[in-house]
Amino acid sequence: MKIAIIVLFCLCAIPYIFAVISHYYRKKQFGQFDNQYPREQAAQLNGVGARAVAAQQNSWEALAVYSAALLAVVASGLDIKYLAEAAIIVLIGRILHGILYLANLDKLRSLTFVIAIAPCFYLFYVVIAVFSVG
Repeated sequence: MKIAIIVLFCLCAIPYIFAVISHYYRKKQFGQFDNQYPREQAAQLNGVGARAVAAQQNSWEALAVYSAALLAVVASGLDIKYLAEAAIIVLIGRILHGILYLANLDKLRSLTFVIAIAPCFYLFYVVIAVFSVG
């Protein structure tokens, strides 16, 4: 469980890392960060800056799915055999996903999305399967 919680912490940090990256590109593209209308400014970004914003949004979405899967595991009280391995796969997949997003390698990015989301569905499957039997 410890590794799964550490991964949760890391996944919480990833969207903020992309926020810092997009902040850099906002200053580079516009000369300053617009703190009054940050979302409007973000919508005007192009290139790597725009992809950093998209990667940040996707990171929030992935965090929600992993959090829900981990909550299901904790709520079930089950000792999931491959929980640590699943968590590490999610983290590696999410890190690669972000890097590939910034690099604009869309097909590899999509592959890492699937690799990172699959363990979350595995965790849900295990929890649901155990409760279906009982």
